[in-house]
Amino acid sequence: MFPTLTPKHPEEVMVIRELEGQDIITCSVPFSRFGLLRIGGRGTIIRMASGSSAVFSPVALTEHVKGIITALNSPIKFIIAPDLEHHIFLGDWKAAFPDAKVIGPEGLQEKREKNVKTKDTSKVDFVFTPKNRHNPDTFPEFNAEFETQYLPSHPNREIVVFHKPTKTLLQADLFFNLPATQQYEKERGGATQGILTKLFLPVWSTEGDAIWQKRFTWYLLAGRNRDEWKESLRRIDRWDFERVIPCHGDVIDTGGKLVFRKLFEWFLNGG
Repeated sequence: MFPTLTPKHPEEVMVIRELEGQDIITCSVPFSRFGLLRIGGRGTIIRMASGSSAVFSPVALTEHVKGIITALNSPIKFIIAPDLEHHIFLGDWKAAFPDAKVIGPEGLQEKREKNVKTKDTSKVDFVFTPKNRHNPDTFPEFNAEFETQYLPSHPNREIVVFHKPTKTLLQADLFFNLPATQQYEKERGGATQGILTKLFLPVWSTEGDAIWQKRFTWYLLAGRNRDEWKESLRRIDRWDFERVIPCHGDVIDTGGKLVFRKLFEWFLNGG
C-alpha cells in the first residue's frame, strides 16, 4: 500500500523480540522516510494483567504476529495510534480485532476519513485534546496499567504512554534513537545505508551529548510552544521508567530515564 515507506514483504524482514521476563513483544521493521532515510518502525504489544493486550503504534499484522497473539491467548483490547503519522496499519488490526478500542490524537479520525483507503476504519474511540492532555480517564482497564501525556503542539500531535508494571516508556516521535540496527537486522544494507541516512544519524542519535537532537527538539519541534513542552516533559519525568521503546531506532532496555533527561534537560531545568 505504501511502497516507499514500508517493506513489501514484512513477514521476511520483521524482527520479533519478547522482552525477557516481561509481557512485552516488539515487532521491528524497516521503515524509510522518503524511501531513503532509514529510521525503522516498531509496534509494541503489551499483555495486561486483565489478560487482554494493547498494541502501541501497530505495524504490519503478519501471520506470525497473529500466531503470537493467539498463543498468548490475549486478544487485542486497545489499539493506540500515538500520533498523526503512526496509523497506517490501524485498519488491519481493527478488522482482526473488531472489539478493540482505538485511542488517538485529535485530527486522526478526520485525516483517515479523507483517505479512501482508511475512511471505513477511521473511528477513534478516545480522542486526546489539549483539554484532556494530562493522563485522562480513557477506559478503566487501560488506565489501570498505563499513564499518558499528550503534546498537542508537537508537529505530529504526540501521545506518550507509560506502562507502570514494567517501567516502560513508549513513544513514537518524541525522540529517535538511531541507528535503527534492530529494525534493519534482516534488511540488506543495514541501518546506515544511504547518504541521507548518514547525514541525519547525528541529528537523531542519543549518543554522547546528543547536542544535535537537543537542538532539533528545542528549536524546531518545540519552537512554537516551549512552555507546553516544559509542562508535559516535567510530568513525564515524574514517571518511574527504566526502559524506553521508541518507534524509530533501538530499544533502550536500561537507563532510559537518564537518556530522557539528557535529551530534554533544557526543558526540565528551565531552559
